Amino acid sequence: MNPSTQHTSPWVLSARAEKMNPSVLRELLKVTERPGIISFAGGLPSPKTFPVEEFAAACAKVLRDDAAAALQYAASEGYGPLREMVAAALPWHVEPSQVLITTGSQQGLDLAAKVLIDHGSRILVETPTYLGALQAFTPMEPQIQSVASDDEGVDVADLRRVLAAGSPARFLYVLPNFQNPTGRTLSEARRAALSACAADIGLPLLEDNPYGELWFDTPPPAPLTARNPDGCLYLGSFSKVLAPSLRLGFLVAPKALYPKLLQAKQAADLHSPGFNQRVVAEVMKDGFLDRHVPRIRALYKAQRDIMLAALAQHMPSGVSWNQPAGGMFLWARLPQGMDSVALLPQAVERDVAFVPGAAFYAEAADARTLRLSFVTASADEIQRGVAALAAVIRENQP
Repeated sequence: MNPSTQHTSPWVLSARAEKMNPSVLRELLKVTERPGIISFAGGLPSPKTFPVEEFAAACAKVLRDDAAAALQYAASEGYGPLREMVAAALPWHVEPSQVLITTGSQQGLDLAAKVLIDHGSRILVETPTYLGALQAFTPMEPQIQSVASDDEGVDVADLRRVLAAGSPARFLYVLPNFQNPTGRTLSEARRAALSACAADIGLPLLEDNPYGELWFDTPPPAPLTARNPDGCLYLGSFSKVLAPSLRLGFLVAPKALYPKLLQAKQAADLHSPGFNQRVVAEVMKDGFLDRHVPRIRALYKAQRDIMLAALAQHMPSGVSWNQPAGGMFLWARLPQGMDSVALLPQAVERDVAFVPGAAFYAEAADARTLRLSFVTASADEIQRGVAALAAVIRENQP
């Protein structure tokens, strides 16, 4: 064979595949695996919160009492008792037949994208928004448009302006509680205004709520879906309150929408792991989450306070940050003229990692922003990591 012969692949990628991009967060996680790195980057729950003993007991019981069913193919809708638990726990009337168990709430985003988006469809997102949602929506080739947002969440006046300036939108995607990446929470007044606006103009809402139980002092206001169940698709997750490797989440859909989401689920993976579903139901059946989640809240609140104190102690003037009332993240902004993407390699050289904020914008990214997760690092690591990051910022200030 001639060494100069050009080898070409017989595989032809679809236009959809060409639009897929690697997750910035997944790539960053590879960097943070290097020994000695203090990571504020990954959106990972603290391993201290994993209920290992309860899972060990539940696994043994499921295999002892129900092994044949637990290890067999299962219904696409999900394990009946788990769907009943989900429906009963939500603060509005939900029938178990409206609950679809998903392979993580990320699959809920993928199913919604497949069912609701056509090529060229207009969809709306917050500014900034969850990167994983953008990854799920983009292959369906929509027009993704940002709606202005502030510390209270979606700016409803700007939402009306955006809607009046173009074709009807298929939905607005929103994370009302302790949002990823900013940690902000949609206020009660803003929820009421957003719900009224969406109902008035017939705009469906895709409400993603993986962090809602992780409040520190007071629970967040009622979900948007509770205000208009027929106009909302609601996503939830077991990853943040039990364990992410289970890959279990759920969606709650209006009855008119549920059948198509179920068909998309069947095409994707037939069903989420039945064994995992039975184990989760076994762990949860005696009110375990009512005892377990407060411990997570207390831990994360303490971690947040340590990071806030470290930021106040070490950061140079011109750096700003918020004070989230729950969740896993806070949002910071560098001084004028700085770029967090350019700063990251220097921070990694000092053994500290974060996520540049630009990845979370659908349009007009703010290069000065960054996301810091406070839940997995120790108190000492938070102190040392923030100090190192502050030193890098100080050295690069214009």
